[in-house]
Parts: sequence; structure tokens; C-alpha cells
Amino acid sequence: MLTELNKLIVYRDILKDPIIKRLLEPSSNNYCQIQYQIIYELLAQAEQLSLEGNVLKGYLLSLVLNDENIFCTTIENTNGKVGQSLLAAVAHDLAILKDIINSDLGTVLDHSILNNFRPTYDSQDIRLSDLTKLFTDSAYTSEQLVEKLVQHYNRYGHGVMAQYAAFRWSDGYGLTGVKHYDQIKLEDIIGYDRQKEALIKNTEAFLNNQPANNVLLVGARGTGKSSSVKALVNRYFSDGLRLIEIAKHQLKNLHEIMSILRNHGKKFILYLDDLSFEDYEVEYKYLKSVLDGGVESKPPNVMIIATSNRRHIVRELWNERGENNSEIHRNDAINEKISLSDRFGITLTYLQPNQDEYLKIVEELAKKQGLTICPTLLRTEALKWELSHSGRSGRTAQQFISYLLGSSRLN
Repeated sequence: MLTELNKLIVYRDILKDPIIKRLLEPSSNNYCQIQYQIIYELLAQAEQLSLEGNVLKGYLLSLVLNDENIFCTTIENTNGKVGQSLLAAVAHDLAILKDIINSDLGTVLDHSILNNFRPTYDSQDIRLSDLTKLFTDSAYTSEQLVEKLVQHYNRYGHGVMAQYAAFRWSDGYGLTGVKHYDQIKLEDIIGYDRQKEALIKNTEAFLNNQPANNVLLVGARGTGKSSSVKALVNRYFSDGLRLIEIAKHQLKNLHEIMSILRNHGKKFILYLDDLSFEDYEVEYKYLKSVLDGGVESKPPNVMIIATSNRRHIVRELWNERGENNSEIHRNDAINEKISLSDRFGITLTYLQPNQDEYLKIVEELAKKQGLTICPTLLRTEALKWELSHSGRSGRTAQQFISYLLGSSRLN
């Protein structure tokens, strides 16, 4: 039955999977050893993917789910408009896959462990659960299954962009998914309502293909700048928003990164955290070129958001202002450096909270954690804590609450 996979057209990359390749290889003298190696690898995949029932069936569906092919990318780039010839080719593949998935795959690898598997953790990807229902519902013809699959890809996306909310740019590897992304919500950030509202409005305009600005978040450490950006992606993940984090030294790769993102149907926040440059660093010129609109334009599906602890991102030396400066156009040099911040259409300032605001953050965090402690004692201890821990900020407040949660004084 599995040999029918060789007839796939659009989903042919499934044949490149190491487990599938070995299952399709002709029997050899050490077949028993190979078979049990495959069983082990499927067992490992079943645990990782939280597969239930027949493992081979679930694994094959996971390959369909994460396959990147012309059908998936066309759906993403055209909002679901697919030509009839491509739809026919996909229907051909789905008929094959549906027959295989609904056959008795227990005969392929006859082992009870794989036929009725129960994972340690019941945390199966909802996308895989939905796909399983589609393929195992006998009411759907292959043509109807194609229509349902178009809806599925429209809702969830495909490949790695459907698996992860955030990515990092790794030199030599390109985009790599962040497996354990911070699940913070905007509601978790106490205060800064004006800043959050501005971010929401700008992001929603961006998602709706309306004019939107690149954003610079400026302010003291621990005030919630980075958390606000991460929370945006969690809020709008189902609307197709993703985050790409790049480091300062990777700005030279900006055009390469944008070329890759241009070909995806998702919307991307290009995230630059804690951005600042010393006077001798020139990487800022790559960013300035993109913000200014160089020869290669910024893709319409990319928005840049940067955070910084200082308003003027590039440090300016006082000797650049001096009368003895050897540079003829020293004013141009100064403007070159201080103007980078002005290239962002929106600048939001996260000021350090005053004492009342800091105590309000502490009280709200304590309430969320269900802490039962005398309010007066809470305030007194919070003020002591901030004096010895980097001053007042949301981060300091959170660290104080974490201290209380683990402190014997609560017992």
C-alpha cells in the first residue's frame, strides 16, 4: 500500500522523509534490524508529536501537514485562489493519501505498540487534529477534501510558518523557529495603555493592508518594551502575524532576509531588540537604507519594530561638535547619527514608573498570582526591593513578586 506514495505529484517531498524512504526500500538481509530501528524512530516521533492510535497514520498526516509545496505557497500568496490544473493535481495526491491513511497500516509494521499508541503528554497540535478529522471522514471525496484543505491552509498556514510564532535569523542557517516563545499577553503588561493602544492600531492597519509605520519603542530597562512586541504576535498569530528577531551584527543581512519574507503570504514584524550603536559601528547604515527606502524597497508584508534604551540610537561624540573637528561637514555627521530615530514613523516612550505607578504594578501582579499578604507590608517591602534592585520598573516588580512566591514568609 505504501508504494502508492511513489505516484504523488504535489506532495512528492514526503518521499524524501528518512522513515518513509526506509519503509519503501526493498527488503534486505538485515530487514529485522531495520524494521525495529524504524519502530524506534516512529516511537520517538509519536512522543514528540503526541500521536494517538496508529503511529504510522499519524506520522504520515504530520508530513502532509508540514509539507511545503506549490499548492501551500499558492494558497498563502493568493488568499486561497488556486488554478484548476493545480487543484486537479492535488486531488490526485489526496486520493492516494486518503486511501493509505484509511487502510490497515498495522500490517506495514506489525507491532502492538505502534497500533494503539498512547503518548505521555496529551498535547497534540490542533492543526494535526483537524487534519486527521478531514482525512478520516469518509463523507469527503478527494475533490471536497481539496476544498477543505484550502480552508485549512488559509486558517493555519503551512510548513514552519504554521508551526512557530517567532523566528531568529541564524548565520549560515537562515530562519529558525523559536520553540518556546514567550506567551505574554498585552493584558499582562500593567500600565502603558496609550503605548499599547498605539501599537494595536498600527498593527491592525498593517494586517489589513492599510498604511502602517515602522515603530521605535524607547525607554528605561524593564518597562515592557520588548514584552509589548512579543505580546502583539501572540494576539495576532491567528491573523498571520509572525516575528523575526535579528541581532545588530546581522543588519548586513537585511536585504537577504526581506527577499525571503517577500515570498511569504504572512505578515512579519522584523524585531530589533535593545538597539544602539557606538560611534565606530556602521551597521546602522543598513537599517537606515531600508527605512529610507533604498533601491530595493521594503516588502509590504514587513514592518520594523525596534526597542532602545536611548532616544538617539547612534551615540554622538562631543568632539564631533568641536570647532577643531577635521570633518568639513561636521553638521552632516551629527545629523547622520541622530536622524536614524527619525526614520521610524512612530516613536513610543516607556517612562520609568513613578512610585505610585510602581506600587500599582506590584499590587496587580500580586493579585494575579493570588498572593495573600498585608497590603501595607506588600508596599513597604516593594519599596525596599526597588531600592536595591535597579530601580522602579515592571521587571523589578515581577522579580519582587517572584521572590515573595518563593519566600518562606508566605508559609
